[in-house]
Amino acid sequence: MTQHSTDIHKPIIEKAAKGNAKAQRKLYELYARAMFNICYRMMNSTEDAEDMLQEVFCEAFRRLHSFRFDSTFGAWIKRITINRCINELKRRKLNLELNEEITPDIINEEQENEDELELKVEHIKLAMSMLPDGYRIIFSLYMLEGYDHQEIAEIMNITVSTSKSQLARAKRKLTEILKASSMQYKLN
Repeated sequence: MTQHSTDIHKPIIEKAAKGNAKAQRKLYELYARAMFNICYRMMNSTEDAEDMLQEVFCEAFRRLHSFRFDSTFGAWIKRITINRCINELKRRKLNLELNEEITPDIINEEQENEDELELKVEHIKLAMSMLPDGYRIIFSLYMLEGYDHQEIAEIMNITVSTSKSQLARAKRKLTEILKASSMQYKLN
């Protein structure tokens, strides 16, 4: 039984794979914004995100001949984007603050004194940018990109329990940052 492609951009992808500059430009226009957002969340810098976006599309166009329509083009380039960002972060030897020990009280910790915070998107973005890199990456992959802990473990070369504990720590730290910023706004 053959699998039929459901990629609505198949004709454009096929032309782009043959080197058609207009088709490549069209693919860029279709996917650049979404891939930039991923790069920005992973790299935590506009300049780094722009650099990564350029590298992602260069790599995607170099490898386009290997795209087999087993998934959508969007899923394929998203995987390239995430892998490229992670590899760059590893190359920079950032301290990802990944701890192989899982602390049950962190994962099972009840949300205490949950004040209702009036949050705006800008507050959340700012708070996310203040997370340590390891927390921010795992938080982004899980909460924003939709990866499960098994997939994150494979991508990051860590254990599933480490992914879970880092997500729990990221959520706790994000809550702390948001509560502190909320208090600061109330004082001003």
